[in-house]
Formats: sequence, C-alpha cells, structure tokens
Amino acid sequence: MKIDALKVHQWLKSWDKVRFDPKIQQSKPPEYYYLCSIKAGHLKALTGVYQRSTKGGKPRQKDPNVQRGHEEERSHMIREFVQYGFPWAEMSEARRKSLDAEDLLKPGWLPTAIIINILTPGTVRNGVKIPESDLVRIEEHGQIASFQLPKSFTGSDWEPEKVFPFEVIDGQHRLWAFDGYDPGDDFELPVVAFFGLDHGWQAYLFWSVNITPKRINRSLAFDLYPLLRRQSWLEKFAGHSIYRETRCQELVETLWSNPDSPWYQRINMLGEKQAQREYKGPTVSQAAWIRSLMASFVKQWEGTSTKIGGLFGAPPSANTPLLPWNRPMQAAVLIFAGNAFRKSLEKSHVKWATHLRAVDDGEFLEGGDPAFYGQYSLISTDQGIRGLLFVFNDLCFAKSQELHLQEWHWEGLNADLRNKNIPATDEVAITSAIKSFSKTDAAKFIESIADGLASYDWRVSSTPNLTNEERLRQAIFRGSSGYKELRLQLLQHLLSNKGKVSEAAGFVMKALGYK
Repeated sequence: MKIDALKVHQWLKSWDKVRFDPKIQQSKPPEYYYLCSIKAGHLKALTGVYQRSTKGGKPRQKDPNVQRGHEEERSHMIREFVQYGFPWAEMSEARRKSLDAEDLLKPGWLPTAIIINILTPGTVRNGVKIPESDLVRIEEHGQIASFQLPKSFTGSDWEPEKVFPFEVIDGQHRLWAFDGYDPGDDFELPVVAFFGLDHGWQAYLFWSVNITPKRINRSLAFDLYPLLRRQSWLEKFAGHSIYRETRCQELVETLWSNPDSPWYQRINMLGEKQAQREYKGPTVSQAAWIRSLMASFVKQWEGTSTKIGGLFGAPPSANTPLLPWNRPMQAAVLIFAGNAFRKSLEKSHVKWATHLRAVDDGEFLEGGDPAFYGQYSLISTDQGIRGLLFVFNDLCFAKSQELHLQEWHWEGLNADLRNKNIPATDEVAITSAIKSFSKTDAAKFIESIADGLASYDWRVSSTPNLTNEERLRQAIFRGSSGYKELRLQLLQHLLSNKGKVSEAAGFVMKALGYK
C-alpha cells in the first residue's frame, strides 16, 4: 500500500547561516517536505494515537516529547463537529431533537493540515529502535513522491511490531477525535510530512505554528511540547522566566484551589490582612510560594551534572533526560508530598509537635493540626515552605534515575479518565495523577522523606515556653539567611536516617558544597 505525495521545496540561502547542531537535536533538516492526504483511520493507526498493544505483557509506551497531554473535551468537540458541523456540534440533545433543528446540520470539514514527522531508519523512541518492518519508505520521482507503507499494514486496525512510523508534531487532537469513530474511506485529512526531523526542530515548529500567529497560552505550550523548556533560542527571545514564573503561579493557584491539597484555601493569594481573609489562620503569601518554587522544583538546572536542579525545570544539555510532566502531574507531586508530610506529623508524638499542640489553641485553624498549620510552626512561614520544597525536590532529584521518574507518563494515567468517560478538568486530572503517582517508587521515597522530616524541630523562635537554648537555636532561621540554614539543617537531619533518604541527603550536601 502506498500514499502519493507532492514535494514542497522551502529553503532560502540565508538559512544556510543557521547554526545546525545535532547535540541539541537540531541537525540540518531536508530542504523540502511533503504534502499529501491520508485516510483518517489510517493516519491514526500509523501515528499510534490510542494504539496500545499488550504484546509481551506490557503496554506500548510513547515518546512523551511527541505524544502530548490529551484534552478529552477538545477531541470530543472536534468529533461532534466532524459528524454534524456547526452549530449542531454545540447544541444540547433536547435542541437537536426539536423539529426545526435539522436544517442546522452542516459538513464538518477539517481543511487544516496535520503536521507529522516520518521516522528514519535507526530512529530510537523510548529506548527502542524502529525495525525495518515498521518503516515507511519514501520513493521520489521528480516532484512526486510515494510513501511505501509497511508490508504488514492492514488499515485502521494496524499495530506496528515495535515503533509507530509517524509522530504528530501538530494536530494530535484532530486525530484523537477519531478514537472509537471510523468516518470511512471517503474522509481524508490533509497532511504535511517532514522526514527525519529532530525533536528540537519539532518543538520549534510547534511553537512557530501555534504561538507566533495565534498567541495561545504560552504555558500550555510547555505542557504540549516539554522540549521547549530548554530551547536556547526561546530563552534568548523571552528569558528563562517565560516558563518558570507562569508555571509557578499556576501551581500555587492549584495548591490553593484544589480540595486534595493540604494548603487548600490556606495560601494568601492577594496579600490580604487577616481580617480581610476568609481563612483566618497563618498563611504564606502567593509571592513567597512562587519564589520558593522557582528556587526549588522549577529551578533552572546548573551547567554541570553535579549541581542540583529543579524536577520541573529544564536540563542544560539535550543528553540529560527532561521530565515531560504537565501541570496536573506537577501539581499532583506537590500535593502528594505535602499530604505525606502532614500525615506523618498528625500521627507523630515527638516532643516539639506535642508542645505546639499544647500551646496553640487551634483558633482559626479549622481543625488543622497546630504542628502543621499553627502560628508557632515553621511550616506556616516563608522559610519553612522553602525548606520543605528544597528537601523534597533535592532528594528526588538526586534519586531521579533510581526512582524511574521518566517512566511516569501522562498517557498512562490519563487512560483512567478516558475509560470512565470523565472530562479531563484540572481537578479531575490532578486527582487521577495523585492516584497514579501514589503507586510509584517515587511516592514511597517521598513518604520516607516525610517520616524523617516529622522528627525535626519545626518550632519558631517565638513559641511560648521554649528554653533559652531552644529559642536561640530556632532564631537562626529569621531573615534571608534562614533559607540556606534550614536547608542545611534539614539535610543534616535526614543524613542520620537510613537507606535511600540518607544516601540522597549525602549526595545533595556534597553537590551543594555543604560537606
């Protein structure tokens, strides 16, 4: 089976001056691409959208830099539009059944091209090299070309032996719209096909198609194409903060607004005084949270591998794996870590926690544990939040490979939403992500960190009935120098633990020059 295509030449002499660099996944691309039409079902099968095989007892994994987060509602709307056009696609079922509605049925054309990349021989995805049997070969005859599909290709129900030969650069939601819906042989999609395009250029192409002319939410683009987080051209154009500051603000808002969060409604989002806030207990400001996240989880990685970077940040080298977690996944990790620490404290009866419960009457805490939420707890301060985020990020960063963080994918956990036909709203998606993350090795490691942190003395120096020695010891955390000191003391405290937590604390202390 073959697909006929036209060669489209697009190259300028000025482009020869572009710095092409395979090290950053931006080698010199072909000077032309292809234009063709492919049956919707066939294109969906060749790109692997919703194609999950159980061969070998394991689900087929996709490259997270290509197959990106799925918005179920968006694909559902496209599917409705294809079948019924506008405005029928947006009408309620009751209105559709009314006698005067049938003339509102219209064709649902999708004339905009889907952009794909055709894998070349030897390409590796998720550690697997595409075999000869899965390759799509290109034969050229002047301005005309033909794509020779794999001999085993059977149509919409086809699955490759190991690797899908196409990957979507832009238009994945249009393909997802055909999951469970076969429009037949007379519904084709226009396709622009590149051949052997590096991931760096794919990320650049996605940006130029979606961001430059349409001005869609930039933060969303970093979820759809995580590789954008470390594109040097983008950093020079808009600065590192284009991703980091926006993402930190979004994460803080999620921690404040999500009912699963231990900080639900307990962050001072607007800088209001106690009398102005609905929640009257101690709070840390949104600005302080953002600064702490930028210094920890969303920190830009340092230039050498011995430094500690942020799990949600971008490595400086294309050779260093980039965690492709989107916002719901990132929020889920923060919420899980916060809850793990809160639960460890609630069941703890160490001296400092018992003391806080005795001297704090819990007024305004709405049933919260004074050891975690109280006015005399460091955890209710800017320094305490920064220290907590530092430790969870630093230790997980140190053990990232051992914890298999790269193996936790959005596509896998998002299957629960599709199977239950639940709309992928942020709240539902985060709940699903928390449930999925709780089953990982990383979750067990975070729980071990939380248990270790619970025995550390989190009292502030103004706590009633402290001894002079205790008061002086806790006063060291005041001011800007308190961030570094608390980080050091928490690492030293965890160093006395056993197993992975102690090992990770030792690694971090050495990397930071603390020992």
